[in-house]
Amino acid sequence: MENAGIGWLAAIIIGGIAGWLAEQFMRSNMGVLMNILLGIVGAIVANAILGVFGVVLGGWLGYLIAGFIGACILIALGRAIRR
Repeated sequence: MENAGIGWLAAIIIGGIAGWLAEQFMRSNMGVLMNILLGIVGAIVANAILGVFGVVLGGWLGYLIAGFIGACILIALGRAIRR
């Protein structure tokens, strides 16, 4: 997150937006706190996965995209574990 060039407040806001977008895309029903957590943790997960392939996303838009991708992955994993 520090490498993305954004602060903690921006990470919370962008993470919340990314989590909400993933929630809408994946048609799940979660609260605001879970959206923020999914967005932030999802960005970390997605950046790690994309880093293996040599893709680096930076800045606010990159963090939003990575958060969305990662949150979708985490929602899908959560659904798979529940089954």
